[in-house]
Amino acid sequence: MSEPIMLFKKPSYPINDSLLKYLERFDRISKVSIFYDDLLRFSGSITVYDKHDQDTLWIRVYYNEFERQEIDLNLKKIYSLLHSDGNLGILKFLNVDCIDYCTFGNSKPFRIKVRNILNDNYTHFYIKKADASRVYGLELEHILSPDKINFLVYGDTLVEEHIMGIAGDVFIKTLLTECTETEKAQIAKEFVKFNERCMIRLLGDMRAYNYVVIPIHDFDQVVYRIRAIDFDQQCYEGNFKVYRPQFFKENYPMVKLVKDKLQNSSIEQYKDEERSVLAKRILSAENRIKMLLKIMGQDNIAPDSHLEQLQMELYNYTNDLNFKKAKSMGNIMIAAFEFIIRNYKNINLFKNKVQ
Repeated sequence: MSEPIMLFKKPSYPINDSLLKYLERFDRISKVSIFYDDLLRFSGSITVYDKHDQDTLWIRVYYNEFERQEIDLNLKKIYSLLHSDGNLGILKFLNVDCIDYCTFGNSKPFRIKVRNILNDNYTHFYIKKADASRVYGLELEHILSPDKINFLVYGDTLVEEHIMGIAGDVFIKTLLTECTETEKAQIAKEFVKFNERCMIRLLGDMRAYNYVVIPIHDFDQVVYRIRAIDFDQQCYEGNFKVYRPQFFKENYPMVKLVKDKLQNSSIEQYKDEERSVLAKRILSAENRIKMLLKIMGQDNIAPDSHLEQLQMELYNYTNDLNFKKAKSMGNIMIAAFEFIIRNYKNINLFKNKVQ
């Protein structure tokens, strides 16, 4: 049996003043005074089961009447901040249907279901303990991924919007085998790109239940995208394999799909494409990324032993001395982005000479 590549639970790191100022500048600070700890004062709970009567590891929590009224009002205000810039006029059309608490995982989030009473449409958002690693991960996801993401911070509390999609483990177990051969090849391509994206931006622990698969109907076909939904392991682990989804046993069916459906030349092509796209995004948001990475470079978000291990493993992988010289996880991110941009510019210079 293979040895697990993640051995210990990650601690929570506080958000420092510099990061708070950055978040305020980019409108990430909540104006609603609700704390994660407020939601922990529930008076009762019941287990939440899925449609197959399996325990979901979530519990539905209840509060006494007086506290519930205040909590509901603040939760509706948070919804309005996430989705309509704080327009309080919509509050009378909203109802907090349920508050669920997750007993599994590192962040132990609360999941809030808010419904529009006029048409019964509903959405979810999450309330968690604020953690600097997660905030850096969310910001980098917003800036560098194909998708934007809304989140808010208030004191030691983090609010995240729900990311829609089919949980990766559920997709692999119930839907992957039903896909056509063409769809499987497209999913394999997407997994290669997702793997490369996570590796470059050092987003770790992308086991199957930490990402979603999103089917998109396009003319006469369905294309699939893969999107991360958990950002707790941003630049924390020292083991480089943690940042490469291909090494988690839960993702083996995806890895097998890549081996079965793609030739090595195609795999390298898709990796190059993803690096090129990431380089363009880094350059287009250069000032914001520099600001974020400067703060990250001065922050402590991992033990020294993890930093030293990752320095050497990245140096061995790239032969880039900048990884050896990095004095923090933020400096490693700077070195990684500089490495990608340097290669992107060299490739384009070569193309221009050929033309």
